[in-house]
Amino acid sequence: MKSLPLFFFILLLSHAFLSAAEKPVTLWPDGAPGALGTAARDIPTLTPYVPAKAGGAAMLLIPGGSYSGIYEGQAEPFALWLNEQGITAFVLRYRLGSAGYRYPAQLQDAVEAMRQIRGNADKWKIDPKRIGVMGFSAGGHLTSTLINRPEDGEIEGRTPTVSARPDLAILCYPVISMITKPHATSRKMLIGDKPTEALVRQTSSELQVRPGLPPCFLWHTAEDKLVPVEHAQLYAAALHQNGIPHELHLYQHGDHGTGLIGTQHPWFADLVYWLKAQKWISER
Repeated sequence: MKSLPLFFFILLLSHAFLSAAEKPVTLWPDGAPGALGTAARDIPTLTPYVPAKAGGAAMLLIPGGSYSGIYEGQAEPFALWLNEQGITAFVLRYRLGSAGYRYPAQLQDAVEAMRQIRGNADKWKIDPKRIGVMGFSAGGHLTSTLINRPEDGEIEGRTPTVSARPDLAILCYPVISMITKPHATSRKMLIGDKPTEALVRQTSSELQVRPGLPPCFLWHTAEDKLVPVEHAQLYAAALHQNGIPHELHLYQHGDHGTGLIGTQHPWFADLVYWLKAQKWISER
């Protein structure tokens, strides 16, 4: 992963007085479904970040890490940036393939996170109809799965009282396909070494898009050497074919992870412009 520049940390300090992380919420107080143990890696959490001046919108933030780790550079820094836009953020730390968890354990955690955010909208002073999801790399794959197939994350025997589907989605250099130029580590960590053909197709998000999905913002770089730009292109094409409102930004230069906070990459301004068009943040 890329090292983070000094002014990145200065940026965090400058935001500290505006918002701060609250105590992480344990997603499954009685133990996650199919838990393999009781260590920290078996206990997914949701960490709220509430801005000093909230606008009513919320975002579930899903860091990447190839389904083998949680890349913290895509967690708190972006939660604080969202806070600066008046958006309440919730960082999800989900179960991982490196700890023995395979699909749909990660999706179960994302579905439960959405339900807890929406179910506690009054507590967090957020609009239950303005709860989105934002994911990076493998977290982008989990984001796409959450909007495509939230039913795969349902727990048998439970009767949900609120919807788990986000109201919009932001996918940053996402892993999408398990078929076309797949990211080997993400694929192995999510579905194992010998997945069935049905499971490969089920987890290839470009094949799972359907009418009625929420609006999406996607971006990628053409020079990405880790997750090829075709992933974002395939997903955008599927969104187009199904009539889903979306915006795709392909930037010529930059390897995987380009555009971290502190790099002054244009995707920040592009996303803010799109969020304003969605009426998620107000003009200032």
